Amino acid sequence: MKVHHLLWALICLIRFAIPLESLAEAPAQSLTLGEAIAAALTHNPHVVAARYEVKAAGFRVITARSGLLPQLYLSESFNRTNSPLWAFGTKLNQGAIESTDFDPDQLNDPDAINNFNTALSLTWNVFDGGQTWIGWRQAQQGRQAADLGLQRSEQQIAARAAKAYVGLLLSVENHDVMIQSLETARAHLKLVQDRFHSGVSVKSDVLRAQVRIADLEQKRLMAHSRIHVAQAMLHAVMGQPDAGRIAPAASFEHLSAPKEDLAQWIDRALEKRPDLKQLDIQKVIADKGVDLARAEYWPTLALQGSYEINSEDFSESTDNYTVGAMLRMNLYSGQRISSKTAAAKAMVAKVKSLRRGYELKVRVETQRAFYQAQSTWQSIAVARSAVVLAEEGLRIVGNRYGNGLLTIVDLLDAQAALQQARIQLFRAMHGYKVARIELALAAGAIDRNFQ
Repeated sequence: MKVHHLLWALICLIRFAIPLESLAEAPAQSLTLGEAIAAALTHNPHVVAARYEVKAAGFRVITARSGLLPQLYLSESFNRTNSPLWAFGTKLNQGAIESTDFDPDQLNDPDAINNFNTALSLTWNVFDGGQTWIGWRQAQQGRQAADLGLQRSEQQIAARAAKAYVGLLLSVENHDVMIQSLETARAHLKLVQDRFHSGVSVKSDVLRAQVRIADLEQKRLMAHSRIHVAQAMLHAVMGQPDAGRIAPAASFEHLSAPKEDLAQWIDRALEKRPDLKQLDIQKVIADKGVDLARAEYWPTLALQGSYEINSEDFSESTDNYTVGAMLRMNLYSGQRISSKTAAAKAMVAKVKSLRRGYELKVRVETQRAFYQAQSTWQSIAVARSAVVLAEEGLRIVGNRYGNGLLTIVDLLDAQAALQQARIQLFRAMHGYKVARIELALAAGAIDRNFQ
C-alpha cells in the first residue's frame, strides 16, 4: 500500500473514532451563567464554611449576652469524712447534733460520717465596669463582620464560577474553530485532488493537504479534551463534581463596553467592598477593646445566694440558705491594666493602618481591572477585522490556487492564518469577559445576576 493511502487511512481513523465515542456520552445539560453562579453559591464548600462562621458568630453573641443575666447552678455531691472539724460540721448541717457529740473523745475521734449535699446556687454580676456589656457589643460587631466576610466569599466564588464558565465557553468555541478549519481544509483537499487528477498539480500537494488535515484532527482532539477539563473545573467551583456534561447556554457575541468611567468604579468599590466594611467594623471592635481594658479600673459588684440540703442517707434532711454580695476593686495590678490599655490602643492604630493600606489595594485592583477591560474591549474590534481580512485572504488565495497562480504552501498558510485569527478573536472576547468579572469583583458588584 502506498504511503499516501496509509496516511489517508490514519486520517479517517482519527476523524471518525471520537464521534463514535461521543455517541456513548450522556447528552450535555444546557447551563446559563446565572445558573452556574447560583449553584456555586449554594454548594461551594468555601461558601458553606463561611455560612457556618456566621452561625458561630451568632452563638458567640448569645454567649457574651449571657454574662448580663444571673447564673443558676444545681449540684449534687457526696462526702465521707472522719475529720473532727468536718465531721462535726457535717452533723451540724444535717441537723443531727446530740449531747453525746460534745464528748471530748467523740469530738477528737469521731466516727466516719456520710453526707449527700444538694445545692442550688445563684451568682449575678450586677456591675463590672461595663466589661460584660462591651464584650456583648464586640460580639455583635463580630457577627456583622462575619456577615460581611460571607458576602465577600460569595463574591469571590461567584467570580470563580463566572471565570470557569467563560473558560468552558472558550474551550467550546476553540473546538468549533477547529471543526470549521477541518471543513475548510477538506474542501481545499478536494480542490487539490481535482487539480492532481487533472495533471496540473503534483502528488506532494495532495500529501501536504492531507498532513494539514491530520494536524487539525490532532488539534481538534486536544480542544475536545480541554472542554472536559473546563467542565471539571466548573464542576469543582459549583461544588457538584458529579453534575455531568455541561453545555454553555451563552455565547461571546453579546458583549457591551463598560459604561462608567474609572472614578465611578473606584467610588463604587470604596462604597460596596464588604472586606473594606469589615475593616471598619474591626476598627470599632478595637476601639471597644480600649474601653474593655479601662473598665478593669472600676469596682465590680456581684450578688450571690445558695440553698442547700444535707442528708446522711436521704431518710432525714436539713436545708439552709445563704445570701450575700461581694464588692471587689483593684488597687494595684502591677501595670497589668495600663499595659492592656496601651496594647488595645496599639491594635486600634494597627487596624487604621491596615484600613488605609487595603483601600489603596482596592483602588489598584479596580484600576487594573478597568484598564484591562478597556484594552481587551478594543482588541476585540481589531480581532474581528483580522478575521474578516483572513477570510477574504483565504478566498482570494483559494481562487488563485485553483487557477494555478499560487502554490499549496500559500493555500495552507492562508488556512492557518484564518484559524489563528478566529482563535485570537475568541481569546480577546474571553479576555474581555474575564476583565469584566475582575472589575465587578474589585468593585464588590458581582452577584448571582452578573452577566
